[in-house]
Amino acid sequence: MQVYLVGGAVRDQLLDLPVKDKDFVVVGSTPQAMIDQGFTQVGRDFPVFLHPKTHQEYALARTERKSGSGYQGFICHADESVTLEQDLLRRDLTINAIAQDEQGNYYDPYNGLEDINNRTLRHVSAAFSEDPLRVLRVARFAARFSTQGFTIAPDTMSLMKQMVASGELEQLTPERVWQEIDKVLSGATPHVFFDVLKSCGALKVILPEIDALFGVPQPAQWHPEIDSGIHTLLVLEQASLLSHSVSVRFAALTHDVGKAVTPQSMWPKHHGHGQKGIAIIKRLCQRLRVPNHIRDLAVLVSDQHQNIHNALQLRAETVLKIFDKADVWRKPERLPDLLICCQADAQGRTGFETTPYIEADYLNDCFSQASSVDVKAIIAAGFKGAEIKQQIANQRLEIIQTVKQNYLSAQSG
Repeated sequence: MQVYLVGGAVRDQLLDLPVKDKDFVVVGSTPQAMIDQGFTQVGRDFPVFLHPKTHQEYALARTERKSGSGYQGFICHADESVTLEQDLLRRDLTINAIAQDEQGNYYDPYNGLEDINNRTLRHVSAAFSEDPLRVLRVARFAARFSTQGFTIAPDTMSLMKQMVASGELEQLTPERVWQEIDKVLSGATPHVFFDVLKSCGALKVILPEIDALFGVPQPAQWHPEIDSGIHTLLVLEQASLLSHSVSVRFAALTHDVGKAVTPQSMWPKHHGHGQKGIAIIKRLCQRLRVPNHIRDLAVLVSDQHQNIHNALQLRAETVLKIFDKADVWRKPERLPDLLICCQADAQGRTGFETTPYIEADYLNDCFSQASSVDVKAIIAAGFKGAEIKQQIANQRLEIIQTVKQNYLSAQSG
């Protein structure tokens, strides 16, 4: 029996990145032999075992054969005759097909070390095309390792385009698609993922609502990048610099989907696009089984981002209505998330990346000061029932109006 460290642990070690999870492959053993040594079997589709002391995963070397459509249509074969080279051959990318033995020696039958040195994401074999999920995985790896300078090999990109054209991606379940999107939105540069999907044609299959934005123009005066799709990825990039929240980043990604349904006769203007986007976002989230709290922020941002951009021109009553509609009195964490998305929208424009977003400071001040209204004092003053709610609103309006005047005075001064 021979044991090798494989996959991401070897790759990240070679890239001097932190190693999180370690996976091992066992060559020349059987399920019974593993059990006899105290390992616990946990895999149903193929033999995976937990080490009796470290509880790390050890999988028997295996081969896979395509038996149907989609990413689950495989027959796995594992016994002591399967070699290390055969096991590594079934992996997606060469940089993930490097093994290291217990003495520290590397086994690299598919030139993964060279691709690491050249910062190239390249498929191991033609079998790559048998699993449609790999298109999303390569896009995710491209995003994850973009800061290390990795790019996708031209032949791999061509293969990804062929896979999209074959219709295989339509076999992916909504839950699995969202799982990949969720992972990439947790990373540093998620905009790269969607850019890769656009390049290979997969975005139209996975997120047609986002794909439809490309080629839709916006007024050059406010959007030097012009293209709504390009703007969307710039906004996502800015949101990722401002927040680690998946909810914020998803809202940034979807904030302008309403522009895709603007009649061409109205281009490049998009009146009411935020409200038009609400139904689109809800359908998208229902299709991909997006968690409700993520959907709710995305809907709020779509609905209110134009108002937020014009916050200092709004009446105090309108600002209060925004706060009420966003339910920030009960869920105060919503306001900073909403404002970060709007700041990302404002700065996600070519040439506007570092422009201060005073609207966020203004609305934060309005909310902070309006939150100080003393409800107990209103009740003690003798107000009852609906009168209490009205008095709270009146005092909040006075505070917001005062904050507004102070900001306008500061600007004019």
